[in-house]
Amino acid sequence: MKEALYPGRYWHLLHDGRMQCDLCPRNCRLHAGQRGACFVRQRIDDQMILTAYGRSSGFCIDPIEKKPLNHFYPGSSVLSFGTAGCNLACKFCQNWDISKSREMDKLAAAATPDAIANAATAYGCKSVAFTYNDPVIFAEYAMDVADACHARGIKTVAVTAGYIGEEARRDFYAKMDAANVDLKAFTDDFYFNLTGARLQPVLETLKYLKHETGVWLEITTLLIPGRNDSKDEIRAESRWIAKELGNDVPLHFTAFHPDYKMTDVPPTPPSTLARARKIALAEGLQYVYTGNVHDIDGATTYCPTCHAPLIVRDWHEIESCRLTQEGTCPDCHASIAGRFEQFSGQFGRRRIPIRIGG
Repeated sequence: MKEALYPGRYWHLLHDGRMQCDLCPRNCRLHAGQRGACFVRQRIDDQMILTAYGRSSGFCIDPIEKKPLNHFYPGSSVLSFGTAGCNLACKFCQNWDISKSREMDKLAAAATPDAIANAATAYGCKSVAFTYNDPVIFAEYAMDVADACHARGIKTVAVTAGYIGEEARRDFYAKMDAANVDLKAFTDDFYFNLTGARLQPVLETLKYLKHETGVWLEITTLLIPGRNDSKDEIRAESRWIAKELGNDVPLHFTAFHPDYKMTDVPPTPPSTLARARKIALAEGLQYVYTGNVHDIDGATTYCPTCHAPLIVRDWHEIESCRLTQEGTCPDCHASIAGRFEQFSGQFGRRRIPIRIGG
């Protein structure tokens, strides 16, 4: 398929003739024909082109809990898709075959924003998620899809590392209903050495989302043995979240498995996740979860007031839900942070690939 010359935003020309991409803090400076670090944004003449517009690495229907989002319409289904490329260079990437792809034929599926929104409606999905690789790099496409979804009453979800420039951040998150942000670690050394990025811009995104938008926010940290799983770092991260964002922001600690350029690092033991959860709860966070492991206690939503189990989960499957449609505990009537409605069943742990054309 020939690449569509779709004009991208967020750039300006420099005095030396190069074009600076302002989409993310990398600020790639391009000569004619060059691509940014994300690979899908290219300078052609004096225009920035988003080469991935209208093209995807595939579409699947997932449970919303897989994003992971535990407080955003639990049990609902979400139509998930991504493109290729990424603006980070994580050595531990779990989707490296997509995010690190330099082969444009990875974008095997083509779909207009209307086609995606229509498919979500036809399959009964509550939301559409921009995921697999980081939607920041295909922001214009994601925002157009979001407009089409909202016109049909479909919610939108960004699964992202939060590495985005100020202007693009404002435009992008204005179109999102929920976000799960990967807070990959809580040291700048980790970010620089293992992702090629910096920590501070991600923290700024988190504060922006919590305090300046109506986007529902959850955070995920992949714990990698010996890299970002120390008690001190987990405690520092938890304290920052409680102080800067509030103790009602759900935090997910998930297990690493050897992949990409870190196949020599062992998988994360379940005990590390349980320890991290215990630390975060002790620091005052109300909703802390473990992921990528079977841990019913670590996957269950408890009332922060009376500690009753409200949504019991095993992996991505809900075993029971006692939460009211207003999002309150039926025992003590405390409000639970999130976006809720009447629970009438669940999509379950299925993953259904679909095809979308048009």
